[in-house]
Amino acid sequence: MQPQQPMQPRILALRQALSSVIVGQTKLLDRLVIGLLAGGHVLVEGLPGLAKTTAVKTLAGGVHAQFRRIQFTPDLLPGDLTGSDIYDPRESRFHFVQGPLFNDIVLADEINRAPAKVQSALLEAMQERQITVGGETRALPEVFMVMATQNPIEQAGTYPLPEAQLDRFLLHVMLDYPSQDEELEILRRDRRLHLSDGRPHLAEVIDVATVLAARREVAQVHLAEAVENYMVALVRASRDPGQLRPEWANAVEVGASPRASLALAHASTALAYLNGRDYVTPDDVREIAPDVLRHRILLSLDARLNKLTRDALIAGLLEAVPAP
Repeated sequence: MQPQQPMQPRILALRQALSSVIVGQTKLLDRLVIGLLAGGHVLVEGLPGLAKTTAVKTLAGGVHAQFRRIQFTPDLLPGDLTGSDIYDPRESRFHFVQGPLFNDIVLADEINRAPAKVQSALLEAMQERQITVGGETRALPEVFMVMATQNPIEQAGTYPLPEAQLDRFLLHVMLDYPSQDEELEILRRDRRLHLSDGRPHLAEVIDVATVLAARREVAQVHLAEAVENYMVALVRASRDPGQLRPEWANAVEVGASPRASLALAHASTALAYLNGRDYVTPDDVREIAPDVLRHRILLSLDARLNKLTRDALIAGLLEAVPAP
């Protein structure tokens, strides 16, 4: 029996293929692949028109997996996500009709446009990889992951996501405008597509078996004890940053939970794997930490009045906590 070939070259091929379709947004594409490798959910936030939905759909197109897009709206119901029991008069009984969550990759588009009761329907699915309808629990696919997009909550018609649901996302990625050269290339590429009457498309690069095998390889990436201690120190510092910087003594109302330490470990090992290494460095932790911690820290009212942002706080923690 021949030894199994490593999956890393195939994952790198997927990453390269994404770049051939999406202009710029290197950080976003890396984070989407990291979420796929770590088996975690990814929340992408940015203003309209920054290719959030396009990037997620492109990733799904590169994976031969079941994919479903859900457009979140204020009138969406929980059963629209999970499915429901439907009565069949011919057989005089109810039977369960699966909802869109029963897919490998689910795009929750503009997730913060639906009210809280719909957001809560995602909690069990995101955490337990299962849903319960009519007293019966049903397992979701093994690869199941949610890639959600949202506009800033200051936009009209949006609702802040509950903290409990935010905590279920492995990463919270913030997007900014592209550079001038990137925006120019977007314009030119769009004109070429219109002239050829085509649409951006990514052929399937990997399948579900490749994803699962890659996840097993990511789990073998070495995480040294010193790096583990560094991760825990960062997370614990988010709960009481005043110990490191006196001016932040009352800046945080709620810090990151132990789930953040787990997320930091999973995301850092996936990043090291994507960078071609079988061990995690402190630089991996520093690079991914803002996306892991951003949505898990609740600033106090005083901090917000003083214009302190979560990103500025995290940057300060990364400077203050000594790296190994």
